[in-house]
Amino acid sequence: MTAHDTALQASKSVKDRAAAQSSEMEAEQQAAVRSLANDLHRLNASVMKAVDAGISVELMRSARHHGGEGAWGDLLTPVIVR
Repeated sequence: MTAHDTALQASKSVKDRAAAQSSEMEAEQQAAVRSLANDLHRLNASVMKAVDAGISVELMRSARHHGGEGAWGDLLTPVIVR
């Protein structure tokens, strides 16, 4: 299985989970979840590309964003290990 195949399989899994979890959300929230799933797919593909180039990558939480109405999200930063 190539890195592209692995990324595609992971993308389907992320998109399937995102769709299932957002089925009862408002349209704006569903769009935000779809956008997040797409961005995560691109991030995962970039991580695999870096790993295939011989770089070890760890994603660590750098901060937590609070939306003011109880919603929050983790912000990430890469730690590169050679």
